[in-house]
Amino acid sequence: MVSSEIVAASGGKPYLYGSELPSARGIEGVDEADWDIVERLLRVWRDKQPGNIMRTLYYDAHERLKDFGISMPDKIKSNMVMPPVGWPAKTVRTLADLSAFEGFAVDGGENSTLKDDVDALFDMNSLDTIVPQTIVSAYKHSCAFLTVSVAEDGSPRIIPRSAEWSAAVWDTPRNRIKAALAITDADENGNITGFGVWLPDKVYECSLAAGRWVADVKITNWGRPTVVAFCYDPQLDRPFGRSRITRPLMSLTDIAFRTLVRMEGNAEFYSSPKVWFLGLGPEALKTDTWSSLISAINAVSRDEDDEIPTMQQVQQASMQPHSDMLRTIAMLVASETSLPVNDLGITMDNPASAESMAAAERKLSREADRQNRLFSRALKDAAGMALNLSADDLTRITPVWAPTREVSDAARADYYSKIAGVNSDFADSDIGLMKAGLTYGEIRSYRAYQQRMKAQRSIDQLKQRTLPQQTTKETSDGIEQSDGAAGTQEAAGTGPEGLSGQPG
Repeated sequence: MVSSEIVAASGGKPYLYGSELPSARGIEGVDEADWDIVERLLRVWRDKQPGNIMRTLYYDAHERLKDFGISMPDKIKSNMVMPPVGWPAKTVRTLADLSAFEGFAVDGGENSTLKDDVDALFDMNSLDTIVPQTIVSAYKHSCAFLTVSVAEDGSPRIIPRSAEWSAAVWDTPRNRIKAALAITDADENGNITGFGVWLPDKVYECSLAAGRWVADVKITNWGRPTVVAFCYDPQLDRPFGRSRITRPLMSLTDIAFRTLVRMEGNAEFYSSPKVWFLGLGPEALKTDTWSSLISAINAVSRDEDDEIPTMQQVQQASMQPHSDMLRTIAMLVASETSLPVNDLGITMDNPASAESMAAAERKLSREADRQNRLFSRALKDAAGMALNLSADDLTRITPVWAPTREVSDAARADYYSKIAGVNSDFADSDIGLMKAGLTYGEIRSYRAYQQRMKAQRSIDQLKQRTLPQQTTKETSDGIEQSDGAAGTQEAAGTGPEGLSGQPG
């Protein structure tokens, strides 16, 4: 169950409550042989939920201020409800933006049935929209899932699932998901009213109706759960990966939060002049001290010993120590997340050169390339389940990603022209066109244009073959004599004899 402190930190936003989930033995329709695995999935979801919510709070900038209770006034702490540090979200989004899924390339001809099926699957399920969302969720919580099912009309459906609403168990010998759970429905208070369990060859759709849980069983006969995982940095001991919002990053975010609050308190304390009158009692000032300070003319009388009071003003403390500390924290965050320091809002004294900026961005692009390869395997598995593809058909499908590095048009043109000069087949291949800078959508449009031009040329060739046959037919009908007379008359009117009027 989510603590009230976490709910308060989120501004009162309700989260899912696991205390209302039933025991597997209390769900009508669940096979007794599946009780243990269902119980395990429910336990995994309950155990992981607090950590997932905590990372969501940091991503949404709703984390609470962790104060030492030493130097921050209570009034400032109570009013500082929104943290001004968005580094966790920046860490997730910067890497996720480098994974732009463009579609599937299919070997075997443009007009193959497989290509049509894959294109229909891509468009019907809006994979260009849900895949980026799934990647962001995976970087936030370490993993996210795609579930494959069949809609009422018989079409395949691919649905993204967040780790906040899902759980899974890994099958180490087969190197795939053994079983998965996804919460499918909840009320406005966060109470769970429906969830699904994916097992080999079957899916349980559990729902709460009239105070009791009932499971509807659907047979898939796939041999494995129709679920694939998107994981960030999976390891042998952590097959579901880890979050980009690491514990060091959360700790550094807390330090930066406290530093900015101290800066705010420092600025607030010195925003009005602090004046000390030595040898003068408080009763000598007006009731409204602020009015006394800003009046155009101020005067005080001598004290009872006929001495003139002296005034001293407290000088404002420097903000430099706070800004230096914030810069140090930003350097540590850049080291932890591979982000350039400039992306964290910190401007260095010596501006970074183009080479150093490219080297910093190259760290992220290499990581994005590695992640795209992992995501490609998950996408191929999901497409194979959705379309019931054979192993041979699955090898013909290749997920296509936009380039992770930005290359100038001049460099692309030089690379393309040099390779195409020695390999003519490369010039018109999809790989060559992508190296030239065309996106996958532009390549598809170009291929369609080539097909139209090819069809038009075929039509023109048929016309040219048909015209001589029509001319021969017209000659046999006696039209040749008429044409010959016209030609003779034209020669008589334009030749030298015709121009001089002399007979030939």
